[in-house]
Amino acid sequence: MAQRVGAFDDTTTRGRSTIMKITPEARVYLFGIALCAALTICAHSFSDTRGAYFMAALAFAGIVYLLAIREFFATPAFPRRLVIIGLLLAVVWHLELLPAPPNDDIYRYVWDGRLQRLGYNPYIVIPSGPAASSLHTSETRKLNNPDLPSPYPAGAQLFFRSVTAIHESAFALKVALVLCDFAIALLLLDILRLRRLGPHLILAYAWNPLLAIEVAANGHIDIVGTLFLMVSAVALARRWRAAAAVSLGLAVAVKFLPIVLVPLYWKRVRIRDAALAALVVGLLYLPFLNHGHIPAGSFGAYVQNWRFNGPIFAALTHVAPPKLLAGLAMLAGLATAAWLRKTAPEWSLGAFAWPMTATLLCAPAIFPWYLLWLLPFLTSSSTLLLVLWTVSITPTYVMWHLRAPGTPWGALPGWTMLVEYGCLAIAAALIRFYRAREPRPVSTLSD
Repeated sequence: MAQRVGAFDDTTTRGRSTIMKITPEARVYLFGIALCAALTICAHSFSDTRGAYFMAALAFAGIVYLLAIREFFATPAFPRRLVIIGLLLAVVWHLELLPAPPNDDIYRYVWDGRLQRLGYNPYIVIPSGPAASSLHTSETRKLNNPDLPSPYPAGAQLFFRSVTAIHESAFALKVALVLCDFAIALLLLDILRLRRLGPHLILAYAWNPLLAIEVAANGHIDIVGTLFLMVSAVALARRWRAAAAVSLGLAVAVKFLPIVLVPLYWKRVRIRDAALAALVVGLLYLPFLNHGHIPAGSFGAYVQNWRFNGPIFAALTHVAPPKLLAGLAMLAGLATAAWLRKTAPEWSLGAFAWPMTATLLCAPAIFPWYLLWLLPFLTSSSTLLLVLWTVSITPTYVMWHLRAPGTPWGALPGWTMLVEYGCLAIAAALIRFYRAREPRPVSTLSD
């Protein structure tokens, strides 16, 4: 009887411990529900000019996301049902954020697409000019910087024209951008399968709060360039060299940032592939030629005058002109890519993220949506610091709350950059400390 009672007590104790233990799968489900709740609050408080409820919910979503990242990177595999449910949750909060009032960038997209279909050049026409007053709609009158022509490259302009030809509205553009977001997820799943990595790592991309806010809610063109870059990455992994080169060219034609990745393609694509990519990009600019010259729009004004959340650029402005500093930022990315190409011959997702990070850190403006370019490539612990950056940049949203409608763009409060970059500095120090403490393999000498 004593043996039976002891056995019963042992079984009960083990049963209780089994009940109390939460598996990694269960924790991920809990994080997904919490993330969905937080982003739902963000969706319902988006019109509050990014006020207290929005900021608190977004900060909570970022913390939950980082906890989920810990599970994704620490667990080699999860059931397929978790990946499916996780992606469905991401679809839910994307759909909830779609009706949110966007910032004013997207109205510039509508304007540029409308101008092209009316036969005008968006690099020349100034929205606030008297000749353009009759061309506006109720939406295009909300665009930003109306005293400047468009700064967006030809690839972005083609996207604006294509979408507005179907339906001319900011909402139609946001729907198209969300579809690009979903396409990136499918491409990432293909890469994970090729690299024999856990498919659950797709949630490291799909669950990032920055993705939902800056694509579904605000609708930024960066996600289109990221899609072309992902196509290039998949083509490179499958050794489709011409497709890899042309897709990279199209990504550069959306925004110039990924041009710093060119060294990664050295000896991975042929010279004729690079020439084909250059030809495709050149053809995109043909409709915008002005007296035989390629107009730059307001891109020069952006480099000269735009300042936001760029501490390195701001610190160096006193010793060098802005255009030189912009060139140095580009050089930093190219040097990082060249170093990675030399030291890491094996193809990896993380290698795409670090060169763009080097350029962004030295850029004159670092808006949250610029980090969209990094998101699909943050699928391993080697990019943990960059994952943290996509969350620590959250305090910069307070600028939209402090900025009253109609007032000029102002400087960020000092505490926001202290939180953003302070978190990164502390995390970098901790990562270095723990890596230094890891035991090194002991080498043995044989006779």
